[in-house]
Amino acid sequence: MQRLTALFSAALLATGLMASTANAQQAQDPAQDPMATQQAVPAQDFSDEQLQQFADASQEIAVISQEYTQRLQEAGDEAAQQEVRAEANDRMIEVVEDSGLDVDTFNAIGQSIQQDPEMMQRVQEMASES
Repeated sequence: MQRLTALFSAALLATGLMASTANAQQAQDPAQDPMATQQAVPAQDFSDEQLQQFADASQEIAVISQEYTQRLQEAGDEAAQQEVRAEANDRMIEVVEDSGLDVDTFNAIGQSIQQDPEMMQRVQEMASES
């Protein structure tokens, strides 16, 4: 489930939708949240193409995350919630890979934009242009 959390966090941050799924984020176990335990990520240089791929994938992931956040809230028990999370994770990984990025690069960009307001601005501008 670590990939799911990282994908959610990166995508929602990039598209400015963090507030809409705050409840779903808080419901997850913080021990499973890699974003909560990682130290500062060293600044990395990503190409404009990678940032555009990230922006495009983030927009699709934001839609998926909203859909699955609703489904997660409606899931009755822990087993049903796990199934919803796994399905959402699979769909988000597919979107990332279809964008031309691997999950690790997508997550690295997501972590970098959290620490670099200028990079975040660039990605948000790319997202609004596409």
